[in-house]
Amino acid sequence: MARHLGCLLHMQDEDREKEGRKKRGYRQKVKDIVQGALFPEAGLDNGTGHAGGAGGLVVVREISLFSYCESCLLPFSIQCHVGYVPSGQRVVGLSKLSRVADVFAKRLQDPQRLSDDICAALQNSINPAGVAVALQCWHIQFPEVLRCNPNPKHLSKSDMQGWVQASVCSSSGVFEVKGNSFWNDFLALLKFRGINLEGGSKSCFPVQSWCPSRSLEVPLCNGHSTKSPNNGKVSSKPGHAYAAMVAAVTSILYSLGEDPMRKELIGTPYRYVQWLMNFKSSNLDFKMNGFNLGKLCLHKTGDVVNSQCHIHSVLNLPFCSQCEHHLLPFHGVVHIGYFDEEEGKHIERSIFQSMVHYYGCKLQVQERLTRQIAEAVHVVFRRGVMVVVEANHICMISRGIEKVGSSTATIAVMGQFSTDPAAKALFLQTISNSTASGG
Repeated sequence: MARHLGCLLHMQDEDREKEGRKKRGYRQKVKDIVQGALFPEAGLDNGTGHAGGAGGLVVVREISLFSYCESCLLPFSIQCHVGYVPSGQRVVGLSKLSRVADVFAKRLQDPQRLSDDICAALQNSINPAGVAVALQCWHIQFPEVLRCNPNPKHLSKSDMQGWVQASVCSSSGVFEVKGNSFWNDFLALLKFRGINLEGGSKSCFPVQSWCPSRSLEVPLCNGHSTKSPNNGKVSSKPGHAYAAMVAAVTSILYSLGEDPMRKELIGTPYRYVQWLMNFKSSNLDFKMNGFNLGKLCLHKTGDVVNSQCHIHSVLNLPFCSQCEHHLLPFHGVVHIGYFDEEEGKHIERSIFQSMVHYYGCKLQVQERLTRQIAEAVHVVFRRGVMVVVEANHICMISRGIEKVGSSTATIAVMGQFSTDPAAKALFLQTISNSTASGG
């Protein structure tokens, strides 16, 4: 009875959270936010103001937001930068700029429309001399893209963690006047924080191939299908089970107040179902690249971290998984250390990557994922195995608590690593050195 009551209360909390998100995104009006936050400020004239100094530019940088891609319903991360030039002898409370941006982020979006929405809303609600908005956006990748990456050691940190990056911007008023210095000043103030938007054009940066799901073949309502002209990748046709899932996702869009027949949402339910099917559990025996794990041939190598204890390390194996508590992705990298049975023998990196992919591509929790990888490696290397998983959880940053920038690390140790503190410290230092060098 107590357990049933606990589940019921948890469901009620989830319902309240969803309703709150809907209210913030689709029902909350910008004028309600800004009203009462416009303050008179001496020294501002009816044209371009001064805002405490010649030029009159006010910039709020690095507003961390999360939104959901209208093409596939997957979350994307945003760093939002907003600038405006006051007019009419009034300035706006700075927190309101962040709140206005948050309202539009709490809707199904793409980066350019989100930028345009924020810019237009601020221009219309506070009537400044001009508004500039720049967004840096990161979209989570599909798991198979991470798996097929041929050379993950040479990727940037954001790429290593599976994100597609795009930058967009919008402007109004004095920021659009040819030869005006406001736009250049806006970019210069961003550079103070290490934010360098290359190109710096007010037309900004084209968002091509933004959503990874655009490579999928998508059935349309008339029975035909379409596929991306970029790479021509085609997915399998949907079956009866897919049809029921697609219908359920379509119903969710209706409940949000969206129109599933809006051109940008055509195919979205199917793409989201395709994402979920990446995490369909399999009862097949674990095999990697066609070889049974327990029968793998070990290959000679000179890649030994410490010749005295023969610790091998395989670092920065990217993965993407799905949190079974919230059906939201978590992603990051896996580091594996192991003692070999004979000096200088190892398993190829691609085999470890396949193992990580196998255990990651299902409904998971990070603690279990870490343990399962350690147990699988220990089947081969029984002297000792240590696994460290570093991940960012979307449920931590796109839901109620919204702790942007948080990350989670977990460790599993078996065999000699359990009893040898020096070996454990050596492997952890190897990971630290790799992180510091960008490897």
